[in-house]
Amino acid sequence: MDVIKAITTRRAYRSLVPMTITEDLVRDLARSAQLSPTCFNNQPARFVFVDNPGKLKLMHQALSGGNAWAKDGSLIIAVFSKAEDDCIIRDRKYHQFDVGMSVAFLILRATELGLVAHPIAGFSPKKTREILGIPDEYKVITLVIVGQHAEKISPVLSEKQVKWEKSRPRRKPFSKVASLNAYSGS
Repeated sequence: MDVIKAITTRRAYRSLVPMTITEDLVRDLARSAQLSPTCFNNQPARFVFVDNPGKLKLMHQALSGGNAWAKDGSLIIAVFSKAEDDCIIRDRKYHQFDVGMSVAFLILRATELGLVAHPIAGFSPKKTREILGIPDEYKVITLVIVGQHAEKISPVLSEKQVKWEKSRPRRKPFSKVASLNAYSGS
């Protein structure tokens, strides 16, 4: 699969079925994330890959109610970093940008492998840190839920989520997200 195919194929599906997580898969996803560009190659992203059934059950306690579907994921990846691990140039802290690029590389690799890798914001960073032993100085930025896409729509999805499951949500037009040569408003 080429990059544009992975970009256009990638979907944030919520209907998942169990799959086997191997150490090779974890290392592959981690390596793909690690190959993303970062400021001065600082590589500020840190990951905890959770596939142990008992630990997954504990991680379910960190999920918000709207992410009940994530309990069907076979792997939860906690993504975290701290500003001091990356470039800080005056008021610009690059760690979250660099972590975002790392997660994008991981998601595209998962897509290439035929998997769903769905980043979420609906979780408790505090509970995540407690469950996984992540020190307080790190900012837990996202959880990525990984699984195999299910043919049948999950019964825990809201009406809006079911709609998104059936067809890709519309994207804003070019004029709303991009300008040529100077900002043109959006």
